[in-house]
Amino acid sequence: MTKIDITRAPMPTADGRAPAHLIRNATVPCDLDDPIGALKDQLGPGPFAQVFFFVSPACDFAALSLRARDAFPGTSTLLASTAGELGPEGYAEATIIAVALPQAHFRCRTLAIAPLDGLDPDGLSGHLVSERMALSTDHPDLPGGFAFLLVDGLSMREDTLLSAILPGLGTLPLFGGSTGDGRRFRKTHLALDGVVLDQAAVLTLVATDCETRVFSLDNLRPADTRMVVTGADPERRLVTHINAAPAAREYARLIGKDPDQLDEFTFAAHPVAVQLGDRHHVRAIQRVNAAGELHFFSAIEEGMVLRVAHADDLPDHLDRALSGLSQDQPPGDILACDCILRRIAAEQSQSVRAVSDVLSRHRVIGFSTYGEQIGPMHVNQTMTGVAIYPPRTRE
Repeated sequence: MTKIDITRAPMPTADGRAPAHLIRNATVPCDLDDPIGALKDQLGPGPFAQVFFFVSPACDFAALSLRARDAFPGTSTLLASTAGELGPEGYAEATIIAVALPQAHFRCRTLAIAPLDGLDPDGLSGHLVSERMALSTDHPDLPGGFAFLLVDGLSMREDTLLSAILPGLGTLPLFGGSTGDGRRFRKTHLALDGVVLDQAAVLTLVATDCETRVFSLDNLRPADTRMVVTGADPERRLVTHINAAPAAREYARLIGKDPDQLDEFTFAAHPVAVQLGDRHHVRAIQRVNAAGELHFFSAIEEGMVLRVAHADDLPDHLDRALSGLSQDQPPGDILACDCILRRIAAEQSQSVRAVSDVLSRHRVIGFSTYGEQIGPMHVNQTMTGVAIYPPRTRE
C-alpha cells in the first residue's frame, strides 16, 4: 500500500506551535489496487459526519462511489470529479483527495438536487428552510456553520440554482465549486452514497462548534480597456459579437493577440471582468469555436460591459490573501475550490511549485473547478472556501 506523507510546515500559532487539524484529509494516487481502503486507513477512525472525495477524471468514478459507500457505512459519502486536485503538497494530478468531517465538531445534512433543468425554486427553498432548522434544532451545541455546494460543471445552471437556493439558507454562508473533467470539458460527475447523479448538484449544510470564515479571493485588477457584448446567446453562455465586431477577433485585438492563436493560456492570462456594485467579478472565457465565437464559463448577456483584467503575481497574492485569514489565529484547515484557470495561469508563469508551496503551508485542501460559488454569485478564476478555526473557549 502506498503511503502519502501529509506532514509539511503549517502556519504557526502565536506561540509558535502548529495549529491543530479540525478536519481530516488523505491523498492517494488513482492507480492503487484499493484506493478507498488506503484513504480510509489514512483518515483513521471516525465517527465522521460526512466524507468528501475529490476524484481525478483518470479514476473509475462509478466504481469508487460504490466502494466509498461500502467503506463508510452509516456515513454520507459525496464524490466529485475534478479539473485537478489540491492535496497536502499543493497542486496534484491523477489522485483522490478525501476530506472527512469528524462528528466531534461537525454534523451535516446533505441534499441532492436533480435534475437542474426545471427547478422548483419555491419548493427547493421551503425544503432547505426545513432542513436548516432541523439541523439547528437537533444540534443546538453547534451554533456555527456553512453551506457547501457542488454542482455539475457543464450544466450551465449554476446561476439559476443559486437563485433558488439562497432564500432558503437564511444567514448561512455558502461557497462551492463546479465539478470538472480535467481539460476535456466532456462530462463531469457527482455521486452521493453510491448513486451517480446526472445534471445535478449536491448541497451540504454543515453545523459546527468551530469558528469558520467563508471567503473568496482573486488576484485580478480590471483595467480601463472596455468591451461591450453586442451579440450573445445567454442559454449557451456564448458571445457572438463584441463592440459590434466578431467576438474572438475583437477580443484578440483588444489584448494585442493573433485571433487565430487564442487558447486556454491566452484566456487565463487575459481574463475579462464585469463590475457589479463596488466589486468586479470575472467572466472567464472557456474556448473559442470554429465560427470565432467565445464560450464563457459563467453567465453572459447582451449589453454587458466587460473589462480586461490584469493579474498580480499569483503566489505572492495567494500568500497575502491566505495570511489575512490568520490575523487572530491561523486556521487548522482550509477547504477550497480553485478555478482551473488559476492553475493554467500558474503553469504559464512557471509558478506551479511556488503556488503549491503556499497552498501546502496554509493547509489548503480541495480541488480545481470549472467555476466557483460564493453567496449568490457564480464566479470564475477565483478561489472560494472556508477557513476552519478551533471552537471558542467557553467561559
